[in-house]
Formats: sequence, C-alpha cells, structure tokens
Amino acid sequence: MKKILMMIALMAMPFAMQAQTKFHDAELSEAQGAVKKITQDMMGRQQVTTFTQDGKMQRDGMSGAVYDANGYLQSAKMTMRDQETTVTYKWQDGKVVSQTMNMMGNDITTTFTYNEKGAVASQSMNFGGQGMEMKYTDYKYDAKGNWISRKTNMMGQDMEQTRTIEYYE
Repeated sequence: MKKILMMIALMAMPFAMQAQTKFHDAELSEAQGAVKKITQDMMGRQQVTTFTQDGKMQRDGMSGAVYDANGYLQSAKMTMRDQETTVTYKWQDGKVVSQTMNMMGNDITTTFTYNEKGAVASQSMNFGGQGMEMKYTDYKYDAKGNWISRKTNMMGQDMEQTRTIEYYE
C-alpha cells in the first residue's frame, strides 16, 4: 500500500509543478521565477502588479484575460484614464514580441527586442504611422537575475526606471 501511495505521489508531482508554472505572466513583465509582486516606478508613477502562486497576473484596471492552451496571455481588457481598450499580445520563444492596443480609434503597436539576460533591450512604438524607439541601458539585477533598475531616454529626457520584486518562498 505504501508503494502505491508513493507512486501516486510521484505521478502527481509533474502535474503540481505544471500547475505552479501554467501562466507566463511574469515573462510578460520581464521577470522569471516565483514572482509574487512587482512594484515599478517610472517618471514618478508607481504601478503594482501581483501574481497568484500559479503565475496569473493581477493588476488594477485589468480584466477579461484570455489565455492560450499553454498559459500565454493572448489579450486582456485594460482601463486607463476611464477608457477601456483591449491589448493583444504576440509571443515567440517565450517572449512577447509585440503588443497592440486601440486608443481612440488608432492602433498602437509596440515591438520588443531582448538582451542576452532576457530583459527588453529596446521597444519601438508605432501609433498612426509615427514611431518612437526607446533603448534601455545600465541594467542592475537582483539575486534571482531579474532587472531592478534600468535607464532610457524618452523624447530627449534621460530617466531611470526602478522596480522591486517580491518572490514566493
């Protein structure tokens, strides 16, 4: 009887491990591991994103998340400044390569490139034919390998983006 219980426990283990990593929302936030919470600050604005133990993202103003069979977020409704829009995501090799949202009748598409550590090296935005590119430099990483500080230049202004990450133990 003991052997049967042990076999059942061993067989259940991969399913439990899969359940803990079903959603890939931490990757959407350029983080890996058992992320519990990311508090991000840029230009004096703070954004808090929390994650369930199985990796599902929760953020104020976000609803209607749609996932594919592999747990990758395909779209979500976002409310920003009393306006609701749907954001769609395209993934490649476990990374978001682009996201698109419609604001006031115009599609805004952001494409991403990544550095060797898996953090965004640059992002390019295209809104109504006008483009803007932001490159990120001077990364600092935490003990788990996720970035906690980086610099960029937006419209001629140098700025630093910082974040703190809490992990599940």
